[in-house]
Amino acid sequence: MPVEGGSSSGSASAARHPKQKRKAHSLSIRRTNSTEERPAGIQRGDMLEGQDSKLPLSLRTNLLDLFGQIEREFENLYIENLELRREIDSLNERLTGDGQTVEGGDPTKGALKTKASHSTSQLSQKLKTTYKASTSKIVSSFKATTGSRALCQLLKEYMGHRDGIWDLSVTRTQPVVLGTASADHSALLWSIETGKCLLRYAGHAGSVNSIKFHPTEQMALTASGDQTAHIWRYMVQLPAPQPPPDVSAPCDDDQDSSDREEGEVDGEGPCEVPTVRVPTATLKSHQGVVIAADWLVGGRQVVTASWDRAANLYEVETSELVHALTGHDQELTHCCTHPTQRLVVTSSRDTTFRLWDFRDPSIHSVNVFQGHTDTVTSAVFTVGDNVVSGSDDRTVKVWDLKNMRSPIATIRTDSAVNRISVSANQRIIALPHDNRQVRLFDMSGVRLARLPRSNRMGHRRMVCCTAWNEENQPCNLFTCGFDRQAIGWNINIPALLQEK
Repeated sequence: MPVEGGSSSGSASAARHPKQKRKAHSLSIRRTNSTEERPAGIQRGDMLEGQDSKLPLSLRTNLLDLFGQIEREFENLYIENLELRREIDSLNERLTGDGQTVEGGDPTKGALKTKASHSTSQLSQKLKTTYKASTSKIVSSFKATTGSRALCQLLKEYMGHRDGIWDLSVTRTQPVVLGTASADHSALLWSIETGKCLLRYAGHAGSVNSIKFHPTEQMALTASGDQTAHIWRYMVQLPAPQPPPDVSAPCDDDQDSSDREEGEVDGEGPCEVPTVRVPTATLKSHQGVVIAADWLVGGRQVVTASWDRAANLYEVETSELVHALTGHDQELTHCCTHPTQRLVVTSSRDTTFRLWDFRDPSIHSVNVFQGHTDTVTSAVFTVGDNVVSGSDDRTVKVWDLKNMRSPIATIRTDSAVNRISVSANQRIIALPHDNRQVRLFDMSGVRLARLPRSNRMGHRRMVCCTAWNEENQPCNLFTCGFDRQAIGWNINIPALLQEK
């Protein structure tokens, strides 16, 4: 900064004098806030008067204060640097006296390398010990998961749909077949053992969102995006069983399922099988997408859940609407009936699920439960007196029908939970997730296993639904996803429970 006037020039020279004793820096800093180095009788205002600047005096004073603080920080760093160098020299002398050689021509670098190597060795050992302890805890806490390949083995893949599969179910009568409902406007019936498609239902004009089988007859109930639910009859003949493939052996020549083209399918295509196009009954009282449907105990009535915020109860024989179950504030996501009692549970995007009681013909009570913080994706009954609800808030809660003020168990997961199912005999909960995982829990919330998942095994996109078939031993669990495939798994439940 140019300086004008004699006294001001002398003051500025006095202010710069201490900096002339040290090495020059690229940044020139005026030291003016140190009163002990300022000549007596010279104030800050005198130093700034006469200097050619358009800045206000107060602003220039603040700037000089700040520069002074920066200079003091540099001084402190410089002093610390000198002390560190002295310590390094002292360490080098000790190392030389102990007979240790120093690498390189610069003894300072050699000492630093030796000291750093020693510190790195200690840190590495500490990390190894900590890592070993933490991984042993992880392995022990997920013991069932590590053995999941032996406890949960892939049975068969069911490929044939042209779009994502929303729902699946297993028949309750002979012959036992698997049914899938897909966004490609169709429902398919499959041979569980061979994976062959046996029949195709093509009566809907929209996505088929749900499929459930009659408890005693060969009839199916499907819900669709065309705002209707259909009841249709089927007749299938199972093919001769084939020997199960060795899924544990390496199959390098097989095509990786992750590399399969989106439109490519295996086995019998849906166009090569018998097709049913006309329903026995059409239920059409909803004003929105029918997202789910189920049979009441006995199979004489059905309940449907819709995006029009209502659930409807119908007579199967006449297709007439019996009750409109209203009260939810947002779209319904699922409905389920009790296996032995006239109870219905509906779930909704309004974060609640409702229990509808039809046991007394003259009284139809309803109870509202607010246990979740996000969409309740499904709520299902168990054979006992429990309800299990899953939600997009990444929790699953187990409730007691006799006291539903608070859940008796809460399962916390790392992903949103879709349509869950509970095995009737062992009461094991199967959780399908948005992150492609399928996990198994008991009713107390203890994690039992996770289904294997790799490039050649498991789903490649979100898993939408699970369904149990406990007729066979080991029992079967079926999963479906938006990757257009359903998968059957053999679950060794006795070994699973023993591992717990």
